Amino acid sequence: MGRRSRARRLQQQQRPEGAEDGAEGGGKRGEAGWEGGYPEIVKENKLFEHYYQELKIVPEGEWDQFMGALREPLPATLRITGYKSHAKEILHCLKNKYFKELEDLEVDGQKVEVPQPLSWYPEELAWHTNLSRKILRKSPQLEKFHQFLVSETESGNISRQEAVSMIPPLLLNVQPHHKILDMCAAPGSKTTQLIEMLHADMNVPFPEGFVIANDVDNKRCYLLVHQAKRLSSPCIMVVNHDASSIPRLLIDVDGRKEILFYDRILCDVPCSGDGTMRKNIDVWKKWTTLNSLQLHGLQLRIATRGAEQLAEGGRMVYSTCSLNPIEDEAVIASLLEKSEGALELADVYSELPGLKWMPGITQWKVMTKDGQWFTDWDDVPHSRHTQIRPTMFPPKDPEKLQAMHLERCLRILPHHQNTGGFFVAVLVKKSSMPWNKRQQKLQGKSAASRETTQLSPADPTEGKPADLAKLESQSVTGTGDTEIIQTTENSENNGNKKDGVCGPPPSKKMKLFGFKEDPFVFIPEDDPLLPPIEKFYALDPSFPKMNLLTRTTEGKKRQLYMVSKELRNVLLNNSERMKVINTGIKVWCRNNSGEEFGCAFRLAQEGIYTLYPFINSRIITVSMEDVKTLLTQENPFFKRLSCDTYSQAKDLAKGSIVLKYEPDSANPDALQCPIVMCGWRGKASIRTFVPKNERLHYLRMMGLEVSAEKKSEGAVLAGEESAGGAGQPEDQASEERRAEEDGCDCNAAAGCHPDTDAGCNSNAAAGSDPDTDAGCDSNVATGCDPETDAGCDSNVAAGCDPAGAEPAR
Repeated sequence: MGRRSRARRLQQQQRPEGAEDGAEGGGKRGEAGWEGGYPEIVKENKLFEHYYQELKIVPEGEWDQFMGALREPLPATLRITGYKSHAKEILHCLKNKYFKELEDLEVDGQKVEVPQPLSWYPEELAWHTNLSRKILRKSPQLEKFHQFLVSETESGNISRQEAVSMIPPLLLNVQPHHKILDMCAAPGSKTTQLIEMLHADMNVPFPEGFVIANDVDNKRCYLLVHQAKRLSSPCIMVVNHDASSIPRLLIDVDGRKEILFYDRILCDVPCSGDGTMRKNIDVWKKWTTLNSLQLHGLQLRIATRGAEQLAEGGRMVYSTCSLNPIEDEAVIASLLEKSEGALELADVYSELPGLKWMPGITQWKVMTKDGQWFTDWDDVPHSRHTQIRPTMFPPKDPEKLQAMHLERCLRILPHHQNTGGFFVAVLVKKSSMPWNKRQQKLQGKSAASRETTQLSPADPTEGKPADLAKLESQSVTGTGDTEIIQTTENSENNGNKKDGVCGPPPSKKMKLFGFKEDPFVFIPEDDPLLPPIEKFYALDPSFPKMNLLTRTTEGKKRQLYMVSKELRNVLLNNSERMKVINTGIKVWCRNNSGEEFGCAFRLAQEGIYTLYPFINSRIITVSMEDVKTLLTQENPFFKRLSCDTYSQAKDLAKGSIVLKYEPDSANPDALQCPIVMCGWRGKASIRTFVPKNERLHYLRMMGLEVSAEKKSEGAVLAGEESAGGAGQPEDQASEERRAEEDGCDCNAAAGCHPDTDAGCNSNAAAGSDPDTDAGCDSNVATGCDPETDAGCDSNVAAGCDPAGAEPAR
C-alpha cells in the first residue's frame, strides 16, 4: 500500500461517525456553502464598488439597482437569422406554437416568463427570456422547446447571443456591397450578424461585399468557422492573425495592385469583461484594475490598426464588454488625438430607438491595483511608468476634449434593460491617418523613389526633445508608410508563385501556429472536369466558374467550393501575406459511381441556395406533401409522390437533382417560404441529401414534429443524416428491392457510403469539415457543448477567463 493510500485510509478512520461526503460532519460542506462539490462564489468585491462609485459612471440614486442587477442571472437571448427567406416562418412558429405553450406554465412553483422581443432590435428578430438551461433540461414541458433551440441553432436559423453583443453590428449599418473586417471575431456571433446583413437580398447569390473574420487564437478560429458555416455564405473568409498587426491586403483593380481599405470594421477588442459578471461569476473574485491597465495598450494598438485600414467615409465600431473608462473612453480619446481630425465620433443617438444607454464620460482617474489614485500623468511616479501610460488619462486641453464629443460614446448599464454591461463607440473616417497621408502617391513610384521615401524621416520634429507621450505615439504610427512600401514591393514578387494556387504563408515570413492549412487552388476555366458538370446541370453562361476552388493540388478533386468574385481577388493577391483558415462553401462532391450517369459530381446542400440560380436542368418542382414524404422517408418510390412530381422525374436520367418547393400564395395555411433541396434520382425512387437539422427545420415549419419514437416507422431522425455523404449506392436496384421489402433504406440510415465519405454532412453537422478543419471538432476543441450552449456563448464556450490575460469578448 502506498503512502497516499495509507493517508486516505487514516483520514477515513478519523472521520466522525455518520459523516458522509456532502453531508454535515466531515469537512462541514453544508455550512461552508458547498454545492455539488464546488464552493459558492460570493458576489461581492469591495474594490470594484469603490472604483466605480468614485468614477460616477452610474447615475446618482441608481447604485443599488446597478449592483442588484449584476448579482442576478443574465436572461437568455436568441436571435433569428434575418437574411434567410424563412425567418418570418420561424418567427411565426415561435410566437404561435412554442411561446403559446409557455403561457401559464409553472416549473417548481415558479411561473415561466414568456419570452419577449428586444424593443430595440429590428423586426422582432431578437428575444429574451428568464428560462435557464437548468429549467429547460429538468422540465418535460419545455423539452420540445429546448430541442427546437438546439436544432435550429445547428441549422443556422437561430443564434444564442447576448443582447448587448447584438448592438455593434447594428451600428455598423452594413450594406450588401460593403467590404467588412471583423478584427477579433471568435467565437463568431457578431460575424454571423454581419454575414446576414450582406445577404439582405436573398435573390442575389453573390453580394459585392464580403466579411474577413480574424482571430489571433488558432483554436478559436475553428469555432468561428463552425459558426460561419451555418449560414452557407460564399462571402466569408476566416484568417488567423494578431489584430494589432493584421497585414494590409492588396487587390487587383483594372490590372493594377491597390491596397484594400474596408468600408466597415468591427473592433470588438479583448477586455477585462467586468460587464459580464452576470454570466461569468469568476469575475467577482478576480476583478482588479490591473487587468484594464494591462489591456489598454493592446486595445489601443488594435483600434489604431483598424483605423489605418478603414476607407475614407467608412465606419468603425469599437466595443468592449467592460465598463472601465481606461478600456473605453481613454482608448477612444487617445485614438482621436493621434488621428489629428482624421477620425470623429458619430452621433448614433437615433439609430437604435428603444435602446437605453448612458453617454460617455469626459473625466476619469486611474487607480492601481493597490487602490492608489492618479488624476494626471505628471503625478505618476517613474516607478509606475511601465504600468500606467499617458494615454490612459483624459486630454488636458478643455477645447480639445470638448471637440472629441466623448459623450457620443454609448455605455449600457445592466439595470436599465436587464442586460450585461457594454461599451460602444462609432467612429467615422474623414481623411487618411496623419502617418498615411502619402499612401496614394506611393503606389505608382519607382523602386528607387520608394526607397528614398522609406529613408526619409516620418516626423519633421524627429531628433528634437519630446515628451514620453509623443514618443509613444511615434512608435505606434511611424511605421505606416514603410509598411505600405514593403507591401507594394512584395506584390511585385508574387509572379513567381503558381497561378491559382493560394497556399499558406512561407514559414520564414510568418511563424505558423495550429494546423497547417491545405492550399486553396482555383480551378482553371479549361479544366476537363468542368464541361461534364456544365452539360449535366445545364449551367447558365453567367455561372462564375472561375470562382470554383478545391483544397488539393494533387490527385482527384473530391470537393468543389465556391467563393465570391471579390474574395477570389483577395485570395489570389495575398496568399503569402495571410494565413487563411477557411473560405468558400461546398457546392459539389465527387460521387465515385457518378461517371456512369454522365457527371462525377453531385450537388451539396451546403451551397445549393448559391448554386440554384445558375442551374437550368434536373430541377423537380415538388408540393408540400411531397416535401414531407421526402424528408420523413429514406427512399420513397415514385408511386408515393404526387403525379406531377412523377411526371417530371420519370424522364430524367439517374443522378443528382434539385428539388424545389414554391409557396402557394393562394393557400395561406401552407408554408410560405421557398425550399431548395439536393436529391438523387434513382431507378424507381428519389432520395434527399439534406443534413438532419435542416430536415427537422423544414418539417417543423410545415407543422410536423419528428421525435426519436418514430425510428421504427422509418422516419428520418436527428443523428441519421444519411444523405449527407452517401453518394449513389453501388447497386441502386438492389437497394430499392430491399427498401420495397423493408419499407426503408436501412443501410443508408446506418451512415455514409464507404466509397463516398468525402461529402458526409454528418461531419459538418457535428461541427467538423473533413477538408478544412483537419479533423478538428470545433465544439470539442473549444469546450463548447452544442446541446447546452446552443450557439456557443462568447465567453463561456471559448473557455476564456475574462479576468485573465486573454479575456473574452
